[in-house]
Amino acid sequence: MSITMRGGEQPFLDLPPATTEPGRHRTARRRAASYRAVFAIREFRALWSAQVVSYLGDQIAQVAIAVLVYTKTGSAELTALVYALTYLPPILGGPLLAGLMAPLPRRQVMITLDLVRGGLVELMALPSVPLAGTCALLCVTVLLGAPFSAARSAMLPQILPRERLALGSTLGNMTFQTSQVAGFLAGGILVATLGAYRSLALDALSFCLSAALITGWVRPRPYSTEALARPLLHTLTRDVALIFRRPAARTLVLFGWLAGFAVVPEGLAAPYARTLGGGPITVGLLMCAMPAGTVAGILAIGRLSRPDERLKMIGALATLSCAPLVASILRPPLPLLLLLFVLAGAGGAYQLAAARAFVQAMPNGQRGQAFGVAQSGLLTAQGLGILIAGAAARWISPPAVVAIAGALGVTAAAVLAAEWGRHRSLVAGLARARSGLPAAAGPASPGGRASGAGEGSHAMQPNDGPP
Repeated sequence: MSITMRGGEQPFLDLPPATTEPGRHRTARRRAASYRAVFAIREFRALWSAQVVSYLGDQIAQVAIAVLVYTKTGSAELTALVYALTYLPPILGGPLLAGLMAPLPRRQVMITLDLVRGGLVELMALPSVPLAGTCALLCVTVLLGAPFSAARSAMLPQILPRERLALGSTLGNMTFQTSQVAGFLAGGILVATLGAYRSLALDALSFCLSAALITGWVRPRPYSTEALARPLLHTLTRDVALIFRRPAARTLVLFGWLAGFAVVPEGLAAPYARTLGGGPITVGLLMCAMPAGTVAGILAIGRLSRPDERLKMIGALATLSCAPLVASILRPPLPLLLLLFVLAGAGGAYQLAAARAFVQAMPNGQRGQAFGVAQSGLLTAQGLGILIAGAAARWISPPAVVAIAGALGVTAAAVLAAEWGRHRSLVAGLARARSGLPAAAGPASPGGRASGAGEGSHAMQPNDGPP
């Protein structure tokens, strides 16, 4: 349920807090020293650099695909359909592929999948490939990202010491957010300058560079030979039931799935840019505006609020993540529209606060499975949101579709905010109990402070949930 949507590391939810002094804020100097300690590990630097290269290439490719499909077809519906393919395949086949590849050497899996995906994207970069072929290649490429991410997540605990593991995973999440902004912006410029096909070729090169970094600087390690033991469908239904039997967890996971409304501007960026009279650069700007707002929102909320205050802010921020979209019905000029999207993105920072609260609401030992279900549901909501928006854009204008999505999101957020008000004190009480802090006198109050591990921007990550 975090905003790490594609390719991010699986969160390490049952790690102990990184600090040993509960209730004390980390200073900026200590945080900087902690990051330096993580980057001092050569293998982590290589893995992180490969991640940055892959993320940037992926965002450039997303702009290129959106522009390519809309230029070829002129159809907002088909453009949204192809864009949704970057969300849905990992849900349908990703867990199965990840399970099948789990017994294989993780480093070799990552290198092989990088090279295979690079070859597939290179085929997509050929102008002679028909649109249907491009879609099929895109599906397979995205599908292979699931076992790659699983292998990278499994290797991270072997590279980082336990006390630095949560911080390393947090760096991966933040890297995704900042790479989205830079990649979408660069994608718009590159597609306008080089064209869609050459931009796809750059994405293919990024996969090869990622494979080279892993080959050169990440050493082979022993791996588990255990096969996947439980049937996937049985596990999935059990984990879904586990979440929805708990009112607080159910409300929080539904908060996360509101992203299905907020993602609509991204999915309709190419046809929306056409209504503004813009080209690929406008597409890139529309795509990067909300991620830029999210990064700013995460930093601001992490620095200016306490953990208990973030619990109170979830409902208001969730509403903010959709409310500015309603103004698109007025067809504002591009600068004002970008400002509205940045504001909506800042509201989307609630996702990390909701993710941490979701972890607090789940029992120990079951957080990883539950969080995986929540993330799969998030991807599903986003993919379906884009598909439905694309179908609607066949009959009404993209600005109107974005406005309707915003209005529906605001309505859903208001309902969930009212429900969250009844469960917030319970989650705050669980956070205090599990962090070893004394409970407040009388009924549990949402105003209590969580442990020092929950301070700063790192606090909002689900990775450092209490053991």
